[in-house]
Amino acid sequence: MAYYIDGMFIPHEQFIAQSFYDIDSIEVLRGPQGTLTGQNSTGGAIYVRTPSPDFNGVSGYIDQTAASDDWYRTAAAVNVPMGETFAMRVSGVFDDRGSFTKNIGPSSSEPGSGRDASGRVAFRYQPSDAFRLDLRYEHFDRKTDYNAIKNRNDAVTSDPFTIEEDAISFLNQKGDRASLEVNVDLSGSLALRAITSYLDAETVDQADGDRTATALPVPGNLPTSGANTNIYRGRVSWTSQGLKTSVSEINLLSKGEGALQWVVGAFYMNEESPVSVLRDNRNTVDFVQSNSSIITELENNSKSVFGQVDYRFSDSWALDFGVRYSEDEQEYTRFMIPGPPPPNCFPCTTDVATDETTGRLGLKHFVSDDVMVYGTLSKGYKAGGINLDPRLDDYGPETNEMAELGIKSTVAGGRLRVNGALFYSDYKDMQFSALSGGTPTTLNAAPAEIYGAELEMTGRFDALEFNLGLSWLQGEFTEESTLVDPTTNANGVVPDGSQVPFAPEITANAGVQYDLRTGSWTITPRLQLMYSDEQLASPFVYAATTVPSRTLADLRVTAKPNDRLRLEAFATNLFDEEWIAAQVQDASSATGGIIYGAPRQVGVRARFDF
Repeated sequence: MAYYIDGMFIPHEQFIAQSFYDIDSIEVLRGPQGTLTGQNSTGGAIYVRTPSPDFNGVSGYIDQTAASDDWYRTAAAVNVPMGETFAMRVSGVFDDRGSFTKNIGPSSSEPGSGRDASGRVAFRYQPSDAFRLDLRYEHFDRKTDYNAIKNRNDAVTSDPFTIEEDAISFLNQKGDRASLEVNVDLSGSLALRAITSYLDAETVDQADGDRTATALPVPGNLPTSGANTNIYRGRVSWTSQGLKTSVSEINLLSKGEGALQWVVGAFYMNEESPVSVLRDNRNTVDFVQSNSSIITELENNSKSVFGQVDYRFSDSWALDFGVRYSEDEQEYTRFMIPGPPPPNCFPCTTDVATDETTGRLGLKHFVSDDVMVYGTLSKGYKAGGINLDPRLDDYGPETNEMAELGIKSTVAGGRLRVNGALFYSDYKDMQFSALSGGTPTTLNAAPAEIYGAELEMTGRFDALEFNLGLSWLQGEFTEESTLVDPTTNANGVVPDGSQVPFAPEITANAGVQYDLRTGSWTITPRLQLMYSDEQLASPFVYAATTVPSRTLADLRVTAKPNDRLRLEAFATNLFDEEWIAAQVQDASSATGGIIYGAPRQVGVRARFDF
């Protein structure tokens, strides 16, 4: 999935969640987005926009949440116009969460707890309707006691929310991102858009590598060999990753409401990422010294050119066509790896280049003003790259070719929206993470096909509102392949017809709410249900790679005495279901385990707008 916030491409998922406050809109696109969105868009794209400063006067809000398990969250924003051409918006969040999990080991850490403190300022300068400049800056600072991971072989307790760890654990993230966007109308039919952005961020974490409070470290009189670390499994892992990413994009696009609309553009990204993964098998409480070190630096360069045309060639038919050409280069320098390096190889520097042409063809038929039927063909691409261990082969690019047929409709006088789609995806060289000899590795799996159907419905009939979503999905590999099994850390056969990971057969959601009006107050109870079928976390089927199905319910009651004040009481996971959110596989630095989803949590929320 390609992820954008305010037009800024964020290539790494660990630096996404910090921006989810003061949100204006979220758009989720399924399937390859190989024209206007390039790198990493084989599965789809997510576009997030935050509110822009406006010139309509001082406004803002404060939003306060308090809930069980020591959760306190404050978010606020203020918009300030400074004359007729300049405006500013400042927003921020402070989110302090306790843990659902209790650590009964000697460590002072409480895995699962954490604190987020982020702030954003946006400036808009608009001297005329033909020129607009937006400058945005954000700082985020996240300090946590890392994830609460339940040891699958816990010999003390089977309680999913009780763990025993002796190591001091943490995951801290800090960073800054900034962007400058310019929109200029060059004429009545032509516009220019340019955006440049920069992200400078770092993640540092430390974890209890053995997930116990009893495993002993390797004694000082013994070497930290594989044989001894298998006997003395106590260890502490320490990891850091830096990221400096600069992205620029320029678009030339048509204006107006003519039958022909078009856009052409160019994209460039450069990023540098130093990574250190260290393991201390001599200590179990705090990291002291490394006896297994991975120290690397990665540089990525991506550039592409693209164009798309939309043509409404009759009142009832429209065609869109787009193409994008991308070139990606990766240079990987390893300063240190576990074990003996290849001859004449330190520092080992490897580079790889991949390129691909992607695009989209779509046809729309407007049956009426309220019903549209469409069909699309699209192709997406994810660049190949280099593995950490210089003795391992590089991995190739991943591509996905997809066909979709669907309908979008608004019926019942605009009160009911019904959308449906059938889709088929043909994946080539799907990329998977694995371990090879204890070293993190990316491999290309066999070809795979994923197909399914989707139905969405939203209705609003006076005081009653409801939504329904249903998805059916089939995903399987179409050839036999040999991959590294993350459970055994050895090569294993994935048979033809095996299930593709992270592809639940059935997912469904439904919600209903009703407005009760009494005097000036509106009270709205809402019930939301979600179901997800069983899925795999790896191409290999074990209990440790299976994420069971789950059905969850949330309840919320909202009270609005006026347009400015909103009060809420809520309960998430209403029936306190025990469910697994993720199956974490073993890594070179830490044993895997289970991350359980949140139990029932109740709380209140108040928001005041001014």
